[in-house]
Amino acid sequence: QVQVVESGGGWVQPGGSLRLSCAASGNFFRINAMGWYRQAPGKQRELVANITSADNGNYADSVKGRFTISRDNAKNTVYLQMNSLKPEDTAVYYCNAEVLNFKFRNLEVWGQGTLVTVSS
Repeated sequence: QVQVVESGGGWVQPGGSLRLSCAASGNFFRINAMGWYRQAPGKQRELVANITSADNGNYADSVKGRFTISRDNAKNTVYLQMNSLKPEDTAVYYCNAEVLNFKFRNLEVWGQGTLVTVSS
């Protein structure tokens, strides 16, 4: 079984910064991509950023230049550094991992989410 656990959410004033972390654990052969999605009240879940095993990052237009995704393959962990936060960044942030298990099947694993609130 594979699971991912997020941490680092909280409240911050506009213009502030937060860093989210997500660690994957369990039995798997390899982690392919890891990423962050978010869901604001009344809206659909959307991709924020993801990163491949080759460290290629992909960002939503709304966060380019403000957010940075990185990963530590030795720790099976992905990070999301969020700077210049805006009220519209308020959402529950979910970690996602695409893993290859020992039966060489691709699995998609979701975390339970961490709330980020940006307000004055």
